[in-house]
Amino acid sequence: MKLSQFKFNLPLELVADYPAKNRDESRMMVIDRKTGKIEHKIFKDIINYFDDGDTMILNDTKVFPARLYGNKEKTGAKIEVFLLRELNRESRLWDVLVDPARKIRIGNKLYFGENDNLVAEVIDNTTSRGRTLRFLFDGPFEEFKKTIELLGNTPIPKYIKRPLQADDKDRYQTVYADVEGAVAAPTAGLHFSRELLKRLELKGVTFPKLTLHVGLGSFRPVEVEDLTKHKMESEKLEIPLSCTDIVNDAKRNKKRVCAVGTTTIRATETSVSTDGYLKPFSGWTNKFVFPPYDFSIANCMISNFHAPESTLLMMVSAFGGYDLIMKAYKEAVKEKYRFLSYGDVMLII
Repeated sequence: MKLSQFKFNLPLELVADYPAKNRDESRMMVIDRKTGKIEHKIFKDIINYFDDGDTMILNDTKVFPARLYGNKEKTGAKIEVFLLRELNRESRLWDVLVDPARKIRIGNKLYFGENDNLVAEVIDNTTSRGRTLRFLFDGPFEEFKKTIELLGNTPIPKYIKRPLQADDKDRYQTVYADVEGAVAAPTAGLHFSRELLKRLELKGVTFPKLTLHVGLGSFRPVEVEDLTKHKMESEKLEIPLSCTDIVNDAKRNKKRVCAVGTTTIRATETSVSTDGYLKPFSGWTNKFVFPPYDFSIANCMISNFHAPESTLLMMVSAFGGYDLIMKAYKEAVKEKYRFLSYGDVMLII
């Protein structure tokens, strides 16, 4: 398929700047792939679509405070540093994005905190905005981690122009987040409240967990018309045996296997056995899913409403069927659903 096939008009007023007042009360569009029927519900109504033995695969990655603000040595120019991934723990090496990039050159030192209690040196250029930093911190890793947590900011998306608020730290995180390492939230999971999870559990639904640390690659623009030429950036993935056992049991029993979010779809489709079952995995994935695609693991999916021409929209279109999903998106705009990370949600069955 071509990039231009995923264009649609998204009015700016439909891009959500704030989350819903209550996690489980976002609007939910339900799409039936067999009948093509589209229904309009509230997210907590999802309990009516799942029964004993069904499973929902969760991504338990935890967002860390990846956005730092500092000053350049000598000039004092204000610099934003966005931590992408740790390269070497002992050497405190990190891949980062810097803004404004033109001011940051190899050899520059950057200072963070009111008392300059964290210093980093630029040691390499990786892309136009990308740099490799070495943090000059002599203490143990736990102390370094606490310093980052103290100085860093919750990395809500840049398109949200409002100032960071206190509750973003909580709301830009799933209630089941556990393994720190993501720079963006797996947003489909933001709609689950602890109460709703408990109600589903009492109904017999299971929640196997895997960990895919979300990077910025999923959100980077696709710059080629031919989708086969687009390359995704790698993200770290762990699928434990405890997850595969539950998922495969539900699959064998022909139950609902629901992928909560595009990150979970990418994770599960990365590690599939020749007979179509989920395998344990530890490593990196750059899986890019777009139509047409035959899915091996999930038979239903939860996902937010995504931006035009995004890899996330392409994946959802592959799962739900291109024509049906584009029709649903047209209806979502008409019905004024809220889009992107803090927006509303769809259930594809």
